[in-house]
Amino acid sequence: MSDEEKKENRKNGDEKKPEPQDQIVETKHSIALGDQTINYTVTCGTIVLKEEAEKKGDKAGESEGEKAKATIFFIAYTRDEVADKAKRPITFSFNGGPGSSSVWLHLGLLGPRRVVMTDIGDLPPPPYRLADNPYSLLAETDLVFIDPVSTGYSRAVVGEKAKEFHGFKKDIHSVGDFIRLYTTRYQRWTSPKFLIGESYGTTRAAGLSGYLQERHGMYLNGIMLVSSILNFATARFTVGNDLPYVLFLPTYTATAWYHQRLAPELQGDLRATLREVEQFARGEYTLALAQGAALPADARVQIAMKLARYTGLSAEYIDRANLRIEIFRFTKELLRDERRTVGRLDSRFKGIDRDAVGEQFEHDPSMMNILGPYTATFNDYVRGELKFETDLPYEILTPRVQPWSYGDHENQFVNVAETLRKAMTLNPHLRVIVANGYYDFATPYFATEYTFNHLGLDPSLQKNIALTYYEAGHMMYIHLPSLAQLKNDLAQFVRGAFSA
Repeated sequence: MSDEEKKENRKNGDEKKPEPQDQIVETKHSIALGDQTINYTVTCGTIVLKEEAEKKGDKAGESEGEKAKATIFFIAYTRDEVADKAKRPITFSFNGGPGSSSVWLHLGLLGPRRVVMTDIGDLPPPPYRLADNPYSLLAETDLVFIDPVSTGYSRAVVGEKAKEFHGFKKDIHSVGDFIRLYTTRYQRWTSPKFLIGESYGTTRAAGLSGYLQERHGMYLNGIMLVSSILNFATARFTVGNDLPYVLFLPTYTATAWYHQRLAPELQGDLRATLREVEQFARGEYTLALAQGAALPADARVQIAMKLARYTGLSAEYIDRANLRIEIFRFTKELLRDERRTVGRLDSRFKGIDRDAVGEQFEHDPSMMNILGPYTATFNDYVRGELKFETDLPYEILTPRVQPWSYGDHENQFVNVAETLRKAMTLNPHLRVIVANGYYDFATPYFATEYTFNHLGLDPSLQKNIALTYYEAGHMMYIHLPSLAQLKNDLAQFVRGAFSA
């Protein structure tokens, strides 16, 4: 075609747009894990996700070919010199948000490189750096980190609406379709397969347990849930829903314990104190809230006094709050006399607001602890070590996906616990491990226990679920002792689910 013809086509809008192409690079690396040196390949880049387009009119239902919908960015770590892929597990990893890239589990827990922070997970001074991660799960399983559409470098293709991917169902379908495509291209259908998700990524993982199984016939060996939320009724402080007030209480206690705001007799063993509070929460406190205005005045006083004892707040404040302590009020109120706030993702960390009289904190200090180090080190790593080059911004945690659509759950709370129950029932070999941080206000551990205690799973399958606990927050792996424990727990889980 001549230049003149091309110009004429552009003028008339007839020029065919170039098809988006995969952009993949591979690099070779090695790491010492324990007493072994592991050689591995990193496959990094974007894969074009396509959907079959159907013909319209008289030939409706017939395939018209594939239509590009999005480019999905991923980073895969695969161990070299593996004789039989059918014996080598593979784990697909993603974070949550919605709107989060996969960087947190990638550079915080699972990958062979890790962000260097303090041992308790506090913010070091810039500049930031990566180091080899002796706690990587690469010794046990290959790893594939997936960025959903509009996060990381993943984007809807030109001509497609990104908002179509910004919702509960389409998100599960697009991530699930990528997993199927990767599994097919890289010949991993007969490998033991695992998912690991964090926060909303656990919602996605539970949804995928059903979608992969029912749509693609892909049965999983295990699902690892880090800071889980499957039933949103447990964490939404809406009028008329008393459940979160009960389920957040033990985390209020743990936070007050950490900041030395409890009575001396409660400041000893954390777990012993939490057991006492859990019993009160599921008993007296639940019954008191259920009575509403019918609660006798003397009983109300007693409940307020007990809540004060277990939270470090004043009984007067709790009475004014109608015995119901909302999470953001707590994060502002606990250390108000110090002119400090506590974090939501990790309540061990303190923040500073402009004033001490507001109702909510100005920012989450635990989020600010991690954002800078993870952003800087990933951007340097992906181009410098992994050789993937693009001028797009890597969307670590983007607002572009908002408003997120829960259109399939109108007039109800999102609850994917039933999807997980059904998947475990149809595939009785599917195992689940759930990691919980005591100082996590985003997905409190007691709420997770409630969800799994109400899963409705047959008693014969209860052994397939394990809950583990750590003295840290939502991202418990930024706390070095918790990272070491979590790595051991996950490694044991993978080996056990694979050999079962």
